[in-house]
Amino acid sequence: MTGPRTSRYARDVAVVAFAQSDHLRRTDELSEVEMVMPVLHEVLAATGLKAGEIGFTCSGSSDYLAGRAFSFTMTLDGVGAWPPISESHVEMDGAWALYEAWVKIQTGEADTALVYSYGKSSPGSVRDVLTRQLDPYYLAPLWPDSVALAALQAQALIDAGETDEPALAAIAARSRADAGTNPHAQLRGAVPQGDYQVRPLRTGDCPPVGDGVAAVVLAAGDLARQLCERPAWITGIDHRIEAHGLGLRDLTDSPSTRTAAQHAGFFDAPVDTAELHAPFSSQEVVLRKALGLGDTVAVNPSGGALAANPMMAAGLIRIGEAAARIHRGASDRAVAHATSGPCLQQNLVAVLEGDRA
Repeated sequence: MTGPRTSRYARDVAVVAFAQSDHLRRTDELSEVEMVMPVLHEVLAATGLKAGEIGFTCSGSSDYLAGRAFSFTMTLDGVGAWPPISESHVEMDGAWALYEAWVKIQTGEADTALVYSYGKSSPGSVRDVLTRQLDPYYLAPLWPDSVALAALQAQALIDAGETDEPALAAIAARSRADAGTNPHAQLRGAVPQGDYQVRPLRTGDCPPVGDGVAAVVLAAGDLARQLCERPAWITGIDHRIEAHGLGLRDLTDSPSTRTAAQHAGFFDAPVDTAELHAPFSSQEVVLRKALGLGDTVAVNPSGGALAANPMMAAGLIRIGEAAARIHRGASDRAVAHATSGPCLQQNLVAVLEGDRA
């Protein structure tokens, strides 16, 4: 068996296992620890590793969703922090936790890593919580919520002639139809477009609000092959950020996604699969343009974030879904994208490849 097709880093690192919860509108009966533990057990069981055999653990979550400081320490109990483990946390989507874990393995300080993330959005109003991401001096005091800002982006696309409302509805319908085969999706099948949330975005153009968890295991080199029949090698990964001020940006484009893709080697060869973290239908238009994706690429075959968008986990799920398609031979080269912040503010791009036959 040969290695990944286009290795560009000191160590070959692969996603060797992926697990996620069923994504639900509410999980009132479960604490965050109770949400996380079954997924951690599932992902470790897929590799045969025990928690004590993991070299590094990194998680992603948000104290704003939990409503208390250092909330991640509660779920760390689900991992088992005694005897002492090498551990870290990011106040970001789990895709950025994966990036930190990948760097840790590249340094040689670990050969394996457990990455998990979770979000329990049901107790509060996500639209209000996400305003805390905005510039605190000029924008946050106005309280524009996440849907209003996404609507500004969608209207900019329509004004530029790059899409229209029927095309956005078609993206939403395709995503929920594809989610029909995803047992973890929150929305699947025919979903009415509904009324305007903020014109031009209707309910169907917006992501569902829900609770969920995702986890992956990373491993390096020959160990990855021992743990997984067909590892999903991370042959490129990079993340970039747009200007913080929305007024400084062209909302119809995502140059940071394009730059991250260039540094990840995305443009070096075609991909057959793209898992894009596009919480709003209009944002798929922006990302397709930034990455130059044609009709031959399967975009969000899992249903994407329009079918399930657990905060802080949806980006890691994109990497996990892309990796899972490589694991089962449904993809040879895939791109996964994660975003954070208003109107695709921060963007991470990972290229994953299977071993050559």
